[in-house]
Amino acid sequence: MAERGNTTHGSGLKAYADLYRLPGPWCTAYVDAGTGTVDSLEAGDVRAGNTRAQLEAQGATSADIDAMEQALTPATGMPSPVSRFVLVHGGKAELNEVLPGRLVLPERMVVEPVPDLLPLLKHQPEEFPYVVAEVSREHGEIRLYRAGAGAPASVREVEGESEHIHKFHGGGWSELRFQHHTEDVWRRNADEVAGEIDRVASAGGARLIVLAGDIRARGLVRESLSEAGRALLSEVDSHTHTAGADSANLEDQVSQRVAEVWAEEQQAVMDRLAVQEGQANPEAAHGAGAVVHALQQGQVEVLILDDAALSRRTMLALDAEPWIATAKEEALAAGILGEVPAPAALLRAAALTDARVLLVPGPVLPEGVDVAALLRWSPGPGVPSS
Repeated sequence: MAERGNTTHGSGLKAYADLYRLPGPWCTAYVDAGTGTVDSLEAGDVRAGNTRAQLEAQGATSADIDAMEQALTPATGMPSPVSRFVLVHGGKAELNEVLPGRLVLPERMVVEPVPDLLPLLKHQPEEFPYVVAEVSREHGEIRLYRAGAGAPASVREVEGESEHIHKFHGGGWSELRFQHHTEDVWRRNADEVAGEIDRVASAGGARLIVLAGDIRARGLVRESLSEAGRALLSEVDSHTHTAGADSANLEDQVSQRVAEVWAEEQQAVMDRLAVQEGQANPEAAHGAGAVVHALQQGQVEVLILDDAALSRRTMLALDAEPWIATAKEEALAAGILGEVPAPAALLRAAALTDARVLLVPGPVLPEGVDVAALLRWSPGPGVPSS
């Protein structure tokens, strides 16, 4: 069994919890990073001067400005359109992500008290790990991907037995015995491939397993997968390891399956939220005040956010628990790092309390609600005031 390639990508907001704990200031850039036209090449040339001027005006240190200039070199070798998101802290680029696609928010070059990861999240709405396994009767290639990342995070290859892999057509008992032996080899190979698929899926937190390849091998692997593996399984009729096969067909089918499962999961979240409305002790919160209170208690399982509706509102980012507040008196013993855009404060609190985040367009939430949450437990009946 061999492993090759290990291009890991961002793993959701939780991966940035340590960055969120560092004290500011932070320099953030979210810019168009495309190259290839005279305009964009000239923009790359003048960006360094603009970067220095903008950050100096906001009080950035020279070390931070130097690090930002170095990070903002044009992204060569990437098809346009492409964007770039950079976080600089203490003279070092802590994050430098080239993001496929056009800018989804206005360009920005700012010095701020906490990192605002909203642009990153808009390009990569949520971590979605999935496995693509291509199998034959003697071989399996198992790739772990994260949605939005081009290259696989890991590639595992399982080489099974190849001797007596093809059936013998000689007639009589010898043929029957040889066929049984061949089928035993196929099953042993399928067991080994299925075991590795289960391991990769479990370790990577996969939410989908796409199985492609030889139809007989697929059937044997399916039978050998664990119950948890079969629950995530989606088969596609594609075998890129055969002569003349088209890998684009497999990629299209995989993309479609990922989109379908992702949409189903998001719909399930919204269905759960709808079911909680009107319950006596709902495991849900609606509106900024209720959601902030739930985040302060570490109670939020899924934060559901219409960032556009919240963009003009601000909240307080705190240097310790409860991490977020809407007024100074809610800060308790924590220090106030600064008043920041509400989406930035909410995303930070979600990451620091291990909550998932779902960005939604306005019409998806109930009328007049721009943020909601599914809770890990019900707050219970309210305590009557004396």
